[in-house]
Amino acid sequence: MMAVRRHAIVGLGSRAQLFTRALAASPRAELAAFCDHNETRMRVHNDWLGTSVPGYRPADFAAMLAKERIDVVVVCTPDHTHADYVVAALEAGCDVVTEKPMTTDVDGARRILAARRETGGSVRVAFNYRYNPVHRRVRELLAAGAIGEIGSVEFSWLLDTAHGADYFRRWHRDKAGSGGLLVHKSGHHFDLVNWWLGSGPETVFALGRLFFYGDENGRRHGRRTDYARGTGAGDDPFALDLERSPRLRALYRDAEAEDGYLRDQNVFAPGVTIEDELSVLVRHHGGAVLNYHLHAYSPREGYRVAFAGSEGRLELDVRENEHAIGAAKSVADLPPGVVPEPGRARLTLQRLWEPPEVVLDQALGEGHGGGDERMLAELLGDAEPDPLGCAADHEAGLQALLTGLAANRSLATGRSVSVEELLGEIGEPA
Repeated sequence: MMAVRRHAIVGLGSRAQLFTRALAASPRAELAAFCDHNETRMRVHNDWLGTSVPGYRPADFAAMLAKERIDVVVVCTPDHTHADYVVAALEAGCDVVTEKPMTTDVDGARRILAARRETGGSVRVAFNYRYNPVHRRVRELLAAGAIGEIGSVEFSWLLDTAHGADYFRRWHRDKAGSGGLLVHKSGHHFDLVNWWLGSGPETVFALGRLFFYGDENGRRHGRRTDYARGTGAGDDPFALDLERSPRLRALYRDAEAEDGYLRDQNVFAPGVTIEDELSVLVRHHGGAVLNYHLHAYSPREGYRVAFAGSEGRLELDVRENEHAIGAAKSVADLPPGVVPEPGRARLTLQRLWEPPEVVLDQALGEGHGGGDERMLAELLGDAEPDPLGCAADHEAGLQALLTGLAANRSLATGRSVSVEELLGEIGEPA
């Protein structure tokens, strides 16, 4: 019988709820401790679960691991702090599950990989997109040679003005804290391509800018408003009112007095240092070229991926919603009576000299297409490892990060960046 492993969660923001619920229900894992600088947020999670999980401050992180006999640490803190907690957990003899990205910079990657080598501990990165059944089907078809050798990948991701704008309300708006969308959000997409192709990046070139959000763009496009925060700001579709959502009010509005963090900042206010329009070219080991585009101010949300191969073409078209509804992000946060249509995914295979074949055309499941549930079951030991190799370790975390870091360096320098250059700085073999 497998031993029950004791877990601690550090960082009790909104994303942590995914893990708190799963741990509370798991027969093979125990939720043993919380760690956050904000007492209110730790109390809120306990209230939601109906539990009394002990809470600790970051200064007591090491002492918590020892006192509570922690086996696994789940890291859900702001991205730029991931490396600190991952390294400390490994050095204390714990395994780690971290939200993506694994870290945000070269120094963090160097420290994590060195600690993992020295301790032999496990680092798993929560790349839930791999577990989405639609993405798994893409992997199966490519691995089976359905379109032969892959020459290129076209990947376009649209973030709408509800989801996309949200990165410009939160701490993510500061590139020093998040690495920008190329590291925080696109890391999911770069990991998918690495996983689908079975190879990592070799050379990267990027162009990007802040085009829509921020103070200057708000003025130029006639969207600039003077409120500092969305709560109480009225009917501006870009204003997130925390009072409208019991969940966000409990986690953030009611917790402000402790740390002053504002979850509902004005997306057209000064202080935005990340890009909202990005294009990246990546040559992968083996020769396939990725042409990637992300923009974060679309009227609808979804993505398209097309693989061109020596024997044909595979196309995935996912429409997550047809139009954004103000600042609301989920059914729970929408105005009364407003229910969004479920998204759909369509996967089409067309071999040379043959008519197209619709491999699947289906509604999307909840929780990243059902990926969250499958990922959590495997991470917590409640399911056998996925035969397609969905589990993402430190190497997968590094490979996704390398594309984002190289793209950011390309933005800063205007030149293509060899991934070998970054690996040398990290201290890893090319």
